[in-house]
Amino acid sequence: MNQTKYIFVTGGVTSSLGKGIIAASLAKLLQARGYRTTIQKFDPYINVDPGTLNPYEHGECYVTDDGAETDLDLGHYERFLNVPTSQANNVTTGRIYLSVIEKERRGEFLGKTVQVVPHITNEIKDRMQLLGNSGDYDIVITEIGGTVGDIESLPYIESVRQLVWELGEHNGIVIHLTLVPYLAAAGELKTKPTQHSVKTLMESGIKADILVCRTEHEITEELRNKLALFCNVKREAVIQSIDASTIYEVPNLMLEEGLDVVALKKLDLPKKAAPDLKNWNIFLKRLKNPKHTVNIGLVGKYVEMQDCYKSILEAFIHAGAANETKVNVISIHSEHIDASTIKEKFANLDAILVAPGFGERGIEGKIAAVQYARENKVPFFGICLGMQMAVIEHARNVLGYSDANSTEMNAHTAHPVVNLMEEQKTVTDKGGTMRLGAWKCDIQKDSLAYKIYGTDSISERHRHRYEYNSSYVEQLHNAGLLATGTNPDTGLVEIVEIKDHPFFIGVQYHPEYKSTVANPHPIFVNFVAAAVQAKKK
Repeated sequence: MNQTKYIFVTGGVTSSLGKGIIAASLAKLLQARGYRTTIQKFDPYINVDPGTLNPYEHGECYVTDDGAETDLDLGHYERFLNVPTSQANNVTTGRIYLSVIEKERRGEFLGKTVQVVPHITNEIKDRMQLLGNSGDYDIVITEIGGTVGDIESLPYIESVRQLVWELGEHNGIVIHLTLVPYLAAAGELKTKPTQHSVKTLMESGIKADILVCRTEHEITEELRNKLALFCNVKREAVIQSIDASTIYEVPNLMLEEGLDVVALKKLDLPKKAAPDLKNWNIFLKRLKNPKHTVNIGLVGKYVEMQDCYKSILEAFIHAGAANETKVNVISIHSEHIDASTIKEKFANLDAILVAPGFGERGIEGKIAAVQYARENKVPFFGICLGMQMAVIEHARNVLGYSDANSTEMNAHTAHPVVNLMEEQKTVTDKGGTMRLGAWKCDIQKDSLAYKIYGTDSISERHRHRYEYNSSYVEQLHNAGLLATGTNPDTGLVEIVEIKDHPFFIGVQYHPEYKSTVANPHPIFVNFVAAAVQAKKK
């Protein structure tokens, strides 16, 4: 292919319809037909990136290999396509405006009055074509965050209008994802919200090429014809997206609906071979037909909102399928754990994961969870802050340093077993300044980590400021907390574990970010396997 083709995905009627899942599912089908495909997300908020957003506001912050703090939808893109994303795959209004303002300050606009049109829209269009211009992709799918009609989305919609016009016929198309609600009182699906949403899109100069209709009930042929007529699209381009038991069924549902075929036709591209979804469907079969069931406690401080731990939950789905095991993730708020409640809350758990997080709220509950797992030989897995809690717990309850802590929680502790990195001590800006992205780790060969990975050198993604204090590594090692993984350049500890335990490992990085359908993360796979063994005993 000489020219990259572009697909833009917009949303209407309401948010949270699943634009990211539809975009990822279409990309999966196109990839399975042999097209080099990538997905990017444009978010209309003014934050430069999600790195400073409260998890309750925006769910988890997903981190790429190149250290970009991005929207959680990029996690879906990677999990479906098994292809790494980068900074270029997620752009916010804040980043767009920051770039334009910096250019204005440098005098790059030669004294022109800087305006939304053309300067902001030109910047958006440049970013939209960045991946396409690399020559690495045949098709670029661009998801536009928010809902058509939102004030903050208008510059993106205008940019899409211009770009589709500039690209020319068959080189850029628009998919509009909308809601067809079911009114129980009337006993019928209603198309009017979709009609109004499409009308709003057309008022901005964009004609939807394909309608994807989210629905809880089957859309009849009569309704499909009605939607086609009044939304000015071909009948074949009215695609039903009905509720599924798992997001991983959506590619097959879109295949049945012919979304990929219609998109290729609109782009004037050959269908090539039928999509090769053999391995995908093997995964689905194992997911839907488990031979075992385990209960794994997820101890965290943001458990009220499941999107805060999205990648962890998805990694458990991948690992569960790999083990032919249904993983029931039991969310446990760390603020609600103390000596009087812990036995009751943990009684039916087969394994315990202590989740990442920031700040001192709920950390005593996390430390208590680590102690329970260590003393009762319950399989344990600590991620980032979860690993740091394992270090603190061991220092307090095995070494006897009762006031051991992280300087994040207590700047004046006599035993700062977790401390701020030296280069972080002068940092004042919070956004994009943590240890971020892929870092190497060397693993000791006689360790649980080596058994899990099968290699002595790995690369994993990070997002944190505080580290295991090297001054305490030897003392804690002699007390049974082994440092089995270290960064070769800094010497910082990346992995800790306990030997006389069924499964006890803490990692400073975020392995959940790299778990995909095609490559379930080995720590999660082995952790679930340990939970299965624990349940059998």
